[in-house]
Amino acid sequence: MELHVSLSRSQKIYFASDFHLGSGTKAESLEREKLIVRWLEEVSADAAHIFLLGDLFDFWFEYKSVIPKGYTRLLGKLAELSDRGIPISVFIGNHDMWMNGYFEEEFHIPVYDAPIWLYSAGKTFYLGHGDGLGPGDHGYKMLKKVFRNPWSRKLFAMLHPSWGISIANFFSRQSRAATTTEAFLGEEREWLVQYCKQILQQQHVDYFIFGHRHLALDIPLPGGSRYINLGDWIRFRSYAVFDLEGGLQLRFYPTHAYSET
Repeated sequence: MELHVSLSRSQKIYFASDFHLGSGTKAESLEREKLIVRWLEEVSADAAHIFLLGDLFDFWFEYKSVIPKGYTRLLGKLAELSDRGIPISVFIGNHDMWMNGYFEEEFHIPVYDAPIWLYSAGKTFYLGHGDGLGPGDHGYKMLKKVFRNPWSRKLFAMLHPSWGISIANFFSRQSRAATTTEAFLGEEREWLVQYCKQILQQQHVDYFIFGHRHLALDIPLPGGSRYINLGDWIRFRSYAVFDLEGGLQLRFYPTHAYSET
């Protein structure tokens, strides 16, 4: 999948991931959601495109006529920005992999379940959530195939939403705990770094941008390429921005922004 974004000198492209709304206490999730909504409103002033690279929610499943309770502030802001003509793209993560048309139908926001190529201002980007890419992690890759199988979705949909969402939230907490306790493993042991280097053997990419690892990383790669991991909004409130003047930068949204509301 390829996407081309035209960029004027007054515009920017924004990237964020791993909001994990629903994680932590209800109050913590609500405060984080309000912070994210404020950030979205601020960046909408000059956004040529906003990319949200997965795990917006700690769990998400779209039943035929039911979606998980809550997140009305984020969903309302996404609908508002889309109605204002601001392009937004969403990626499926490992916590919200069971999206099934709601974002496309309700918000007119495309949803991607695999990495895509982005071309803008003469630069080449490779974007994705990052789960299941690169060498290793064979157990998760097998589990991902099972969960993304249409029959798995149908079987889960047979559960009453109260039961299904409760069970899924439990396993989401276990998965997130295993991810967020990890530290940077070094270039030779980071699967996404190795995955980027494999792609670079075939063609040049200026920027690889992923989420999933819950670490805010900016790592130089061969040939002037860079690997950016977007971190998360649980600990870092980190995001990336690209413009014609400054190139690609990894930034951190200040906590005091919420207290000003």
